[in-house]
Amino acid sequence: MYDGTTRPPFSPPATRRRRFRRATAPAVALALSAALLGGCGTARDTAGDAEPAATAAKGFPVTIDNCGIRTTYRKPPSRVLTIHQHPAELMLALGLKDRMIGTAFPDSSVLPHLRKDYEALPQLAKKEPSFETVLEAGPDLVYGGYASAFAENEGRSRKAFADAGINTYLNREYCGKKQVSMQDTYDEVRTIGSIFGVRDRAAELAADLKARVDRTTEAVKGAPAVPVFVYDSGDKAAFTAGGKSLGTEIIQRAGGRNVFADLDKVFGDASWEQVVDRKPEVIAIYDYAGAGSVEQKKKFLLSQPALADVPAVRNKRFVVLPLTATLVGVRPPYAVEELARALHPERFR
Repeated sequence: MYDGTTRPPFSPPATRRRRFRRATAPAVALALSAALLGGCGTARDTAGDAEPAATAAKGFPVTIDNCGIRTTYRKPPSRVLTIHQHPAELMLALGLKDRMIGTAFPDSSVLPHLRKDYEALPQLAKKEPSFETVLEAGPDLVYGGYASAFAENEGRSRKAFADAGINTYLNREYCGKKQVSMQDTYDEVRTIGSIFGVRDRAAELAADLKARVDRTTEAVKGAPAVPVFVYDSGDKAAFTAGGKSLGTEIIQRAGGRNVFADLDKVFGDASWEQVVDRKPEVIAIYDYAGAGSVEQKKKFLLSQPALADVPAVRNKRFVVLPLTATLVGVRPPYAVEELARALHPERFR
């Protein structure tokens, strides 16, 4: 059963949870306390199974342990297909556009400085592409953002790709972790940097992202924490971000307080009575394909008589965050800054 530890993507609330149960196979990351990097994607140089130096790329081979699957790369992948938007943005941020043959499943706006490169990528499908479509593209690596990228019931299991001679990598957020953090975003960047032989570039990017977060948290230091309600979707109940979500950490670092931080899940349902009782002053609306537009969500919230006295509704104080901004990748540090400016505008004048 879905235990709320990960967030199923891009479906109406009820069907989304059913889909998550079908698509997410149990995946337990290997315990690698001595590995170079933490989290579900770890990297280290290997020597025992290396090819002769004449045939191995400089700095390779590199072995990655990802969600319980170990892969040895003897050279950087050169034909990469990303499934879901956030892996594509991470690769573009690392300057790896020339290694990408396409992407699939866009769901929200792209970071402005990456938009031109993202739009230039061939889009194989509006959702997850079929196994046959991927094979036809001829990648040497498929990088998936959600577990559904490798849905066994849809013929896209990681084993099926391995049998076809194609390596796979899954975003560490879906490696069965009970909770992810901002540190996971930095570790994901470094792991991908190791796979592609751009460790220095990845270290610099991770440091820049961390510095962005640190500057923002310093700017709001000492400000009263603003109570924030995350509205993902739902009408009979509010589907919201719980205490185990990266969204909760984003809110905290931005000088806010998730009013449902006590919900012991990544995502879960809350009653509208609870929303009223907790008096959020700001509502963060998650924006992504398949759950109604932001305007539809605002219209719904503003039309509910029971919510009329909620401070955020009464004052029409809404903040829009692309869902990708709350996922392990390059977006969360930008989300911290964007949200902080909305919660504490006086600190950024």
